[in-house]
Amino acid sequence: MTHRMLQPGRLVLASHNAGKLREFRELLAPYGYEVISAGELDLPEPEETGTTFEANAELKAVAAAAASGLPSLADDSGFCAAALGGAPGIYSARWAGPEKDFAMAMRNVEEKLQQLGATALDQRRGSFVAVLCLAWPDGHKEFFRGEVEGQIVWPPRGEKGFGYDPMFQPDGHDRTFGEMTSDEKHGWSHSTPGLSHRARAFAAFSKACLEQE
Repeated sequence: MTHRMLQPGRLVLASHNAGKLREFRELLAPYGYEVISAGELDLPEPEETGTTFEANAELKAVAAAAASGLPSLADDSGFCAAALGGAPGIYSARWAGPEKDFAMAMRNVEEKLQQLGATALDQRRGSFVAVLCLAWPDGHKEFFRGEVEGQIVWPPRGEKGFGYDPMFQPDGHDRTFGEMTSDEKHGWSHSTPGLSHRARAFAAFSKACLEQE
């Protein structure tokens, strides 16, 4: 597949989430892009009616590109508990309610696991999934997916990161995402693979659309 290179300049992050904006600004900093969020541009948030991460990322990126006239990058991501059939998954943000109360969302996950008797380590497997969609105003779109697996821990640990980070301990590590700095969580460079789901999706996006041959 031939990818379209993204030219330096302004790039819209199709999100109103301050945590995501901070992470993407950090990830894109070496490339010289001016990253502005949909929230900063007062763009409305489209209703996420898709049934997959890809569909929802596409909805957001296409809407932002059409409204701004600029290339737009959208991320749709979620926390998936294997014992819950992949829930909350694409509904991860909805589990936090309109107040974005992720402490409540994490409690909901744990309560459902306890109701199932999921107390053994092999019953407490989880993953984070991130899908990036890069959309241009002319309708061209590209998709990039990243996943990371690990253990669901309780009680949550750490106050760094955001969302479900404090209850997820990635495989091969003894700390949760909530206990890691941004650099540790991303764990991505030109020579090492990413650690977080978003960093892994970003690495694929970077290789395809940011790095000249």
